[in-house]
Amino acid sequence: MANNRGQWGSRLGFVLAASGSAVGLGNLWKFPYLSWKNDGGAFVIAYIFAVLLLGLPIMMAEILIGKKAQESPVPAFEKLGGKAWSLVGWLGVAAGAVILAYYTVIAGWSLRSFFQCVLWSVEGYTAPGPNDFGVFLGNGALQIGLTFVFTILTSVIVYRGIGGGIERASKIMMPVLYLILLYLVGTALLMPGRDEALRHLFVPHFSKMTTTTALEAMGQAFFSMSLGLGAMITYGSYMKKDESVFRSSLWVLIADTSVAILAAIAMFSIIHSVPSLVQKMEANELNAVGMLFVTLPALFYTTMPGGVVVGPLFYVLVAFAALTSTISLGEVVASLLIDRKGWSRSKATLVSASAVFGGSVLCALSLGAVEPLSTIELFAGKQGVLSNLDHLAANWMLPLGGLGITIFVGWFLGKKACQEELGLQKATAAFTAWLWIVRVLAPLVIFIMLAAILSGKDFS
Repeated sequence: MANNRGQWGSRLGFVLAASGSAVGLGNLWKFPYLSWKNDGGAFVIAYIFAVLLLGLPIMMAEILIGKKAQESPVPAFEKLGGKAWSLVGWLGVAAGAVILAYYTVIAGWSLRSFFQCVLWSVEGYTAPGPNDFGVFLGNGALQIGLTFVFTILTSVIVYRGIGGGIERASKIMMPVLYLILLYLVGTALLMPGRDEALRHLFVPHFSKMTTTTALEAMGQAFFSMSLGLGAMITYGSYMKKDESVFRSSLWVLIADTSVAILAAIAMFSIIHSVPSLVQKMEANELNAVGMLFVTLPALFYTTMPGGVVVGPLFYVLVAFAALTSTISLGEVVASLLIDRKGWSRSKATLVSASAVFGGSVLCALSLGAVEPLSTIELFAGKQGVLSNLDHLAANWMLPLGGLGITIFVGWFLGKKACQEELGLQKATAAFTAWLWIVRVLAPLVIFIMLAAILSGKDFS
């Protein structure tokens, strides 16, 4: 079956596709926001430390499962561990479907912001009304329409398969994403707040490091790299047997982290150039979503040099970052039907996309268009279907999925099997360190995160 499923044409194809899965809206909005909230430098160092110590080993474990089994998550766990272990795979697929249902709604907002910026660039900037974004969120028909467009874009790429669809799209979108981001950073560094921004972001004040800072760094590292939801298992299943799991994982880590750091440099430079914005951030009056879709569009045209070019380009960047993530989530769900049911890719893509889109409609209407959907509260303080699904996935499904993966690879799959899949003739010191991180440290950290969630911490 593996030969009929498709394979990556090259290591570069895998790295770009997997990097696209990891690079998403969280890199562009959540990492800069958390960095500011946690006083910059110390948080950035804690994040990099968490990515290296936690993110890289778990990513290697996930890719190793997929590469060894040459199957998507559910049949992979079943093949390597038996039917009981397939529950971990089912959890990953369910998490992918849940996240995709609401992520496409948020991704659709980037299309609205892009066209808004194009209009301002052509006709001149006109300040929107004070509740413009709230009115937009409450427009159910528009929300569904934008979500449908993003669902179609995602489905077309997944439908075209691994080499002709996901790999080809990633080879276009990821380089373009980087070029736009570098242009944005270069422009932002021309602003007067550059020096203060760089000090804020990179000079650590360890005296301000708290348990919350460390937890949020670990949480962001875990969630930013698409861990615990089956995406890396799925992508790993299309790898050639002679590809290096470590080198591929390391390149994905570098790509994901560099995008987050570059985005933070741009955001910090913009914020520090506008005193009123600094005050709002310090007073916690502006959240990450508001910054990305409400405040930034106006700043491009009122403050930032070359805003008529930067504005539309930035939302192309946001759309590409979202799309590279949605195609990986779509592939997680479609690959289950291909591997488990033996369906053709076209049938699997159509059925899975249609089912997920039904959930997306509920999320889109829960932003103010339909009151029962907007007021439902499954988790304390979470209003609406979208917010509740986000909370469920980020706080429960992904950590539990990650916990299952680490226990399976660390304790069940076996040292010899891991060693062989990593291409090692004998156990090295680095391999032994990796294995014990997966066996002990990673599960311990996830247990700490779960304990924090039980006590009220929210990673969504």
